Amino acid sequence: MYQVGEKILYGNTGVCQVKEIREVTDSKTKRSRLYYVLQPLYQSCTISIPVDNDKVYMRPILTREEADRLIDRIPQVQGEAYHSRAVRDLSEHYAAALRTHDCGDLVELTKSIYTKKQDLARKKKKFGAVDERFMKRAEELLFGELAAALEIDREEVQDYISNRLKT
Repeated sequence: MYQVGEKILYGNTGVCQVKEIREVTDSKTKRSRLYYVLQPLYQSCTISIPVDNDKVYMRPILTREEADRLIDRIPQVQGEAYHSRAVRDLSEHYAAALRTHDCGDLVELTKSIYTKKQDLARKKKKFGAVDERFMKRAEELLFGELAAALEIDREEVQDYISNRLKT
């Protein structure tokens, strides 16, 4: 069970802080159940989810050390561009990487889409909207978790990565 104040990854919402653990009693069945009250770090809303939830993925965020190790591995990550003329196949491929909720997979996805973007630019071809949307989403999730783990603003993550990889 997570504790009040802890930061966790909550499904596709991204990083949330546990603001409260509340007992809620169902008025019909008179059964009580514990709920997390979550505050997303990068959205203005509140989420209430049962502690024993098994429908939405939750896990602790990376530690600072894990975040630094992930960043150090970025140059070795192979970003193979994925091409498909079928928008559905492309979306499913990218969505599968997001569903793993793994930062390493997000790095790989981001690098592969960026590689594709560079290849298309060299060929003077248009970068697709699906590619753009998934690259933006992967970066939001990745940078959000790295920012929380490193205790910096999300806008500072790109510079942090660049500076760390220079040394």
